[in-house]
Amino acid sequence: MRCPFCGHEETQVKDSRPSEDNSVIRRRRFCPECEERFTTFERVQLREMTVLKSGGRKQPFDRDKIIKSMQIALQKRPVEIEEIEKTASAIVRKLESRGEQEISSDVIGAEVMAELKGLDAIGYIRYASVYKDFRKPEDFDDFLEDVRALKSKSKK
Repeated sequence: MRCPFCGHEETQVKDSRPSEDNSVIRRRRFCPECEERFTTFERVQLREMTVLKSGGRKQPFDRDKIIKSMQIALQKRPVEIEEIEKTASAIVRKLESRGEQEISSDVIGAEVMAELKGLDAIGYIRYASVYKDFRKPEDFDDFLEDVRALKSKSKK
């Protein structure tokens, strides 16, 4: 692996550790040329996926977009970044296990919403406010009634 500091072609792995859920390997690396240290992460990618957007456009799947959208929805909420990472990995595994080369952005959004529902109710509502593209306040009211109904069912 190339050193990100000096560009040297040969770096050495000093330490490797699996993540909590064994989906990622964290490697500490050392450059013998400039003596800088850096970290890399290695994760399994079962297949290359393409996202089919609502307007018909296609773009490469990007796991980081899932993480970024979840971080925005969960901003100032008591959810650690590690939990977001683990949840994003679970979503990606679900999407990959579908076996489809192209995945609709609606399917991805639905998976994120399903995971957020169990992770944090406020984050779920924030994400839904963008994902569901509410046009008028009544749409949001209807959604909140559904959320309240779910909450009351889970308390019983």
